[in-house]
Amino acid sequence: MHIAIVAFAVTAIVTLALVRWVDWLSPRIHDHDLAGPQKMHAAPVPRVGGIGIFLGVLAAAGLLFWRDRALGEFALWLCACALPTFCSGLTEDLTKSQSPGRRLFFAAVSAALAVPVLGGVISRTSVPGLDLIVAYPLGAAVVTVFVVVGVANSLNIIDGLNGLASMCAVLFMVSIGYVAFQVGDTTLTWLAVAGIGAVMGFFVWNFPLGLIFLGDGGAYLLGFYVAELAILLLQRNPEVSPMFPLLVCIYPVFETVFSIYRRVMLRGQPAGMPDGIHLHSLIYRRVMRWAAGKQSRRSLVRRNSMTSPYLWTLSMTSIAPAMLFWDNTPALVGFILLFGVVYTALYWRIVRFKAPRWLLARH
Repeated sequence: MHIAIVAFAVTAIVTLALVRWVDWLSPRIHDHDLAGPQKMHAAPVPRVGGIGIFLGVLAAAGLLFWRDRALGEFALWLCACALPTFCSGLTEDLTKSQSPGRRLFFAAVSAALAVPVLGGVISRTSVPGLDLIVAYPLGAAVVTVFVVVGVANSLNIIDGLNGLASMCAVLFMVSIGYVAFQVGDTTLTWLAVAGIGAVMGFFVWNFPLGLIFLGDGGAYLLGFYVAELAILLLQRNPEVSPMFPLLVCIYPVFETVFSIYRRVMLRGQPAGMPDGIHLHSLIYRRVMRWAAGKQSRRSLVRRNSMTSPYLWTLSMTSIAPAMLFWDNTPALVGFILLFGVVYTALYWRIVRFKAPRWLLARH
């Protein structure tokens, strides 16, 4: 419990300092683009929430090192591997000079570093054909890097609403920490606890008022952290099904895959082109109709924050069965397919202005 408290306190204090002093530090830290297709906030807001989270996890790693040298060293090495992707994202937040390709490249660098340093490599998938590839060290390393980059990018894609990406990351780490505890992996349990504490220290300033955002640095950092914990859980504990991490993270992963399909196959656009018709964007603009027509900052902030719980609930529909059936591959595959069907049906109903009545907010 001390680990979570330290991570929470450090992140909360650092994040509060950034919120209070950001105008004095630099106006560049704010996100001034309010008109982009994925923008859903009402006023310029600092995008450097990742700083507090990284320092919170680092502080927790230091405490772990003091209590258990081997565990602490492992945690510190995990933080070191995260530096390339975190610094690249933070540079984009501060300077707007990092292209999406460059950020993905540095995410790949972090993932590649974790393979030899932490032993974080995917060596089994329960997918016919893919298991043949990961049976070889080079193939396993390539697949691992691809997966980590994909998860990191998927967290960045859903980072558009107050509390959405950060609470989803907390839910992911809760499920990973739970299974790690079940199989007796204390190292990953404590790392999950440290991550949960750090993200919650950011969350209290991000939700519901949106005083600070994760930014690319924070989103890519969380994506990398969650992906590495999941991969390490599989690598260190053969009783855990390879489908468990996929079902846990299926919401942002499916969102990413579906967005690529929608842009490339249906609209003939580049896969990386931003747009405003992600599922969370549609719920914000079309389902939260009680806020329609109100353009005051207070109304827009409330509308933004009240959208996130819908997506937390959607994410929980995959996380709950993943925690129940973490060692049952057929059951996990069934829930993955079910989530894909539910997500697609829900998306097309909303995009065609036929949202289910239970989703419609009332005046």
